[in-house]
Amino acid sequence: MSAEAIFDPSDVRERTNQESPNPVASATPDVRSAADPDISVVASLRNVRFSYDRGATWALDGVDLDIRAGESLCLMGPNGSGKSTLSKILAGLIAPDHGVVELLGSTVFDDDGPRPQEYRRARRSIGAVFQNPEDQIVTTVVQDDIAFGPENLGFPRERIGDRMAYALDAVDMARYRDADPTHMSGGQQQRIAIAGALAMEPRMIVLDEPTAMLDTVARHDVVHTLHRMHQAGTTIVHVTHLADETPHADRIIRLDHGRIVADIRRDGSWPAETSTLPEFIQAPRDRTHDHPDAHPDAVVGADGGAAPDSDATRPSCPVIDSQWRAHTTEPAIEVSHVSKHYGYGGATVINDLSFSVSRGETVAIMGRNGSGKTTLARMICALTRPDSGTIRVGGLDVTSRSRRARKALRRETGFIMQRPERQLFARTVAADIAYGPGNQGLSPTEVRERVDEAMTLVHISHLAQRSPFSLSGGQQRLVAIAGILACRPNILVMDEPTASLDARAKTGIHDLVHELRTRGVTMMLITHSPQEAASLCDRTLQMPTPDEAADMDAATGTKMDSAVNEPAETPRTTTTSHDHPDHVAIAGRTAVHPVPSPSFIASLDPRVKLVSFLALMFTAFTVVSPAQLIATAVMVTAMTIAARMHPRAMWRSISGFLALFAAMGLLNVFFVRGGRTLATVFTIPITTDGLMVAVLYTSRLAMVIILGAILLATTMPTSLTDAVGSLLSPLRRRVHTQELALVMSLALRFMPTLTLETHAIIDAQAARGGSIETGSLTQRIRALGAILIPVFAGTLRHADNLSLALDARCYEEGIHRTHWRRMSIAARDIVFATLCAAYIVLLIALMFL
Repeated sequence: MSAEAIFDPSDVRERTNQESPNPVASATPDVRSAADPDISVVASLRNVRFSYDRGATWALDGVDLDIRAGESLCLMGPNGSGKSTLSKILAGLIAPDHGVVELLGSTVFDDDGPRPQEYRRARRSIGAVFQNPEDQIVTTVVQDDIAFGPENLGFPRERIGDRMAYALDAVDMARYRDADPTHMSGGQQQRIAIAGALAMEPRMIVLDEPTAMLDTVARHDVVHTLHRMHQAGTTIVHVTHLADETPHADRIIRLDHGRIVADIRRDGSWPAETSTLPEFIQAPRDRTHDHPDAHPDAVVGADGGAAPDSDATRPSCPVIDSQWRAHTTEPAIEVSHVSKHYGYGGATVINDLSFSVSRGETVAIMGRNGSGKTTLARMICALTRPDSGTIRVGGLDVTSRSRRARKALRRETGFIMQRPERQLFARTVAADIAYGPGNQGLSPTEVRERVDEAMTLVHISHLAQRSPFSLSGGQQRLVAIAGILACRPNILVMDEPTASLDARAKTGIHDLVHELRTRGVTMMLITHSPQEAASLCDRTLQMPTPDEAADMDAATGTKMDSAVNEPAETPRTTTTSHDHPDHVAIAGRTAVHPVPSPSFIASLDPRVKLVSFLALMFTAFTVVSPAQLIATAVMVTAMTIAARMHPRAMWRSISGFLALFAAMGLLNVFFVRGGRTLATVFTIPITTDGLMVAVLYTSRLAMVIILGAILLATTMPTSLTDAVGSLLSPLRRRVHTQELALVMSLALRFMPTLTLETHAIIDAQAARGGSIETGSLTQRIRALGAILIPVFAGTLRHADNLSLALDARCYEEGIHRTHWRRMSIAARDIVFATLCAAYIVLLIALMFL
């Protein structure tokens, strides 16, 4: 399959011509456009220069560019060429160091510097979508995140609902409007980010590689949506590496080293096929297609090819050390009846999945966004456990809690996660790559050999002494991959390793896969590209979409917990060889469960809930008697039931705090001397009063933590923001109440993200042998540094990207925001507040009994 066959731009035009006018051009008047002049040029840049290091190097160097209203423009170029920087300047999110910038008729930057008011005015009509969607999502419910931008623009509530419905339909995420986007796959998050920009009705939208993490169908839908917006008059600036996304554009610009090196405009006969586009736009020919038999079982074309083992069929890639070859014992990976769910009682992401991978085999994992590909990879690498079933990797059970077993597994496997560059920490590229081999107890000479080999494999030897933090995103990706390869794993799991890379870097990764195959390394490659799967892998494991699972059930009558309808004695395999490229089996099932109705606690007005819970939490500290303790326990139990909190979920969220509080409470046993002496420990009496104080101390803190967990689990960050802002509104003339509420909401939103990223970094460094649990003091300190530095860098990155996201969504200090969710006091709120007041009265009464 060729690159051009994956996505047919002509289908976009055909589908668009058959459809009704885009809702973007609805009759609803735009409250922003009345005062705007008729602008023929929406963006104009003159001699723009931008540097990240105070002029030592220039990300943009003398860029001159005019973008006409209604134009569809694609920005292309290699990694590090300045595309992302230029897109941020066009979106009004950063200011250059030199030059003149005009956006939507307003001069936002000139020789006198930036003009903040003009920037704010321009951003109200410009939408932006970032490379990493997780930093653009500001809340934990899809529809609330979509509504955030329109709320900041002051849209009426009815209009917000209309814009939300259109935006979610445009990216095929309407059924997830009540879901938590922070628990979605990267591709699903990208679609939510795009929907958030669409909902703001931008006159110009700037997208930085919006399809990099999307599957083929989702990518088709996004490009189709952009084309519809373009036809409705929206100006499109689309950063992409993919040539098959360019035929819909009026204009294509190529950047290199911060300069525009080519500018191709539509001349009325724009080619419909990428093969006839200018040479610099076409994706370089993948060398794997020149060698259809580059691996034994793949059949790329019908015309045959060279012998499977012929050296002439191999793409050129250096063979450095012939001793790095995997064992031949079979199988390498065994997955048996594995199921995995999101949360407790949540939707099934993987259902009854079984397959095996032989030593030296390369298997592609494909499927729609959210079908469980990354979850499967994490389970294979022992980073998460299945809910049921077994997984054995290299003969080891991945669910083992033994440190020795985990250490052996990490020596056997390597995991190249999505965005592996986030684990970089050392001062130089060579030092970072050396971290894994150094933890394997090798001599300095062996470590240097490993480092040189890994850098040569990914073609980054010239970057050895550079700081990894000064490199482009694509270069950082290669450094991180080299760090895994330096450990010489026998089994390698790669999660979309070519996402967001330019054509040259992708070719390098493809060459690398072929070289690892010659060394007998077992590989599992997650990809959205049928081209990559067919040319690089022996078999494809196709993860099902919910619709596919439903269709299969209707056709076969099988139950949802059956992966394949075949006799029990038949070995269960869910993958097919590329000997039959048009046929791939469906592995397991993905079930979509309807969103349950909210619990009684979740449906309360957030203001009533916040005040009531705070009152209950404070009164917990007044508990001083067994009777009060029993009453409090009954109250907390009732709250847990009313909130439908699963006991395991509750325990998981508070167990760490409970252990700390229990340890602190036990200290009271040794310091309270009143009451009857029960025992003596090292001359210290243990008394009845001491035990009572310890129990009360621990129980009070436990009650407070449980109530806090219920409040956070049943209240969305945006609802908390609105509640705090409303309750503090009498102070708004003296205190920035809205900003304080937003900071609290964002903290609640990003704390779980930072926690998950910290765990991912810990897992990634552990995969390279770095552990704070074992080893000498020096090794543990080094392992701690390898974790803290990326975590700190990641926190700064999130903060910076969050600032840009708030600007892109038009949040400003002191603005009047409308609200999608209305707050109103209902009968249930009055009942709840009355019950809480009655409990507090009872607690006070028990103090005097």
